[in-house]
Amino acid sequence: MTSPTSGRPPGRPRAGVTAEVFAATLSTVHELGYARATVDRIAAAAGVAKTTIYRRWPTKGALVVDCLLDAFGPVPLEGTDRAELMASAIRWIAAKVGEPGVGDAFAGVFSDAVSDPELRVILAGRLQEPYRLALRDALGEPDSRILFFIDVVVGALLHRMGMTGEPMVESDVTALVEMVLSYYDGGTRPA
Repeated sequence: MTSPTSGRPPGRPRAGVTAEVFAATLSTVHELGYARATVDRIAAAAGVAKTTIYRRWPTKGALVVDCLLDAFGPVPLEGTDRAELMASAIRWIAAKVGEPGVGDAFAGVFSDAVSDPELRVILAGRLQEPYRLALRDALGEPDSRILFFIDVVVGALLHRMGMTGEPMVESDVTALVEMVLSYYDGGTRPA
């Protein structure tokens, strides 16, 4: 008796593994916190071998950065003028940081990058760079002002998460939008 072969290698189909690992990463970080969300625990939650994760991502930081890229997706720049574009970007970032596991993962990988130069390169190049370019092109601002925009907005949102364990409430997001728009409308330049 012969058995038909599918031509597919044995094991789990690759399609869907990344999505399962990303979902497991965010849920594990949300449940246990970034530091306790080890690759072993993420693999167990995803139902995959730890080697499956390490084949795709050499470190937990690299995994989390790709997970965040997936969670954030492209920046939805909505509006007809600069103020509307900036406000929509701020509200989008605030909403994403408030999603379960996303703010925790972002704050954790950001904190690790402070003392890990290799992770800092990954974080800056893979996560920040695409958004910096999209904002620069949409707003027509020089890189220094776009980086300042990102610093202020992301910094304020992650600081709130770190200090309270909760995302910024809507009234504070509105105040952040007004503060940032006032600064950029006034033409003030960071020193």
